[in-house]
Amino acid sequence: MGSLESPAGPATPLPAPAPKIWKFWGTTLWGALIFAAMFAGQFLLVAGFFVAKGPPFDFGSIKTVAGSGTVISLSVIMGLPAVVAVLWLAIRLSGTPFAEYLALRRTSWTNLAIGIVALIALVIGWDIVSRAIGREIAPGFMVDVLKSAQADGALWLLVIAFSVAAPVTEELMVRGFLYRGWSESFLGTTGAIVLSSLVWTAMHAQYYDWFPFSEVMSIGLLLGYMRYRSRSTWLTIIMHGLNNFAATAQTIWLAGQH
Repeated sequence: MGSLESPAGPATPLPAPAPKIWKFWGTTLWGALIFAAMFAGQFLLVAGFFVAKGPPFDFGSIKTVAGSGTVISLSVIMGLPAVVAVLWLAIRLSGTPFAEYLALRRTSWTNLAIGIVALIALVIGWDIVSRAIGREIAPGFMVDVLKSAQADGALWLLVIAFSVAAPVTEELMVRGFLYRGWSESFLGTTGAIVLSSLVWTAMHAQYYDWFPFSEVMSIGLLLGYMRYRSRSTWLTIIMHGLNNFAATAQTIWLAGQH
């Protein structure tokens, strides 16, 4: 035998582990962890401002700090890196590329046009109903935060937080991660759209009223449908951002009328 090579030839390399998608329970548990990370990031920022303010450390001081437009804006922005960090870990463990898992892909101009037109029609419809039943169009929470941000000279920060940071954070978590896993579980597409919309509505607890909850839920269902139709989370981020920007601009205009 003049050769040391195996008669069978070179060894075949072992195949890489197949990428996987977290299904119902995996998505649910990771989703809870992602939400906890977002809350922790926001809480730590509020706590930092509270401590920096100094005594007295009472409930009234907590309410004052937590209700500041500047603090709310910064806490919303701080939630984004916390969410992305846990998303990166969950998706890294799945073996699927980050952008592919979250459907961070471009969509067609047709889908963009359909999404924007549908969103405008839905929001106008809710505004008409709101006027018909004698309700304020802008929630009191938004008006209070706006006035606080204006007093702090931080209106620009609030616009960035509500129109960019919040949509990116929420869409990556809800229409990106939760929808992806739940839609490939026993829930299917419809169940994933409904459940992710319910979760998203619950995240807007600051409104604590049935009417804005109903409006948020309907917008969530539209975003979920457009996520399914376009297979693009970038589309829902754009739609969400435009909706929040329009709501913020409307609140600024209404606040100026009083």
